[in-house]
Amino acid sequence: MQNFLAAHYLWLKAIHIIAVIAWFAGMMYLPRLFVYHFESAKGGEAEAFFVKMERRLLKGIMTPSMIAVWVIAGLMVYANPGLLSAGWFHAKLFLVLAISGIHGFYIKNQRLFEAGQRPRNDRFWRIVNEAPFVLMIVVAFLAFLKPF
Repeated sequence: MQNFLAAHYLWLKAIHIIAVIAWFAGMMYLPRLFVYHFESAKGGEAEAFFVKMERRLLKGIMTPSMIAVWVIAGLMVYANPGLLSAGWFHAKLFLVLAISGIHGFYIKNQRLFEAGQRPRNDRFWRIVNEAPFVLMIVVAFLAFLKPF
């Protein structure tokens, strides 16, 4: 199995990058939906629409993509165990764990919005919208440049 995965490592890497792109599309779009949701009238048609969009984005795109990122990454590590001794990989892994934590934070807040609550405020969600993007930039530089 390890030889098969090693022989198809570039395919794994391509699929991993595709999953990352899908995950991050959602990670950057969901907080924007929270801003619009926060600004919508309570109990109105728009609020129901945002609840549906937020749920679909999380369950249909973001969470499956995040799972794919982790599964494919695990296969890549299995195919290339030398990654575990690379300093850049440890830093990348830490940052991806942090991004996964942000994903969990988004899930928690989506549930609060769905329950009719308005967690935080629109300014908070505008600022939080940038956090995954900044972390993604650092992860990309680590993965491609392997600086240490």
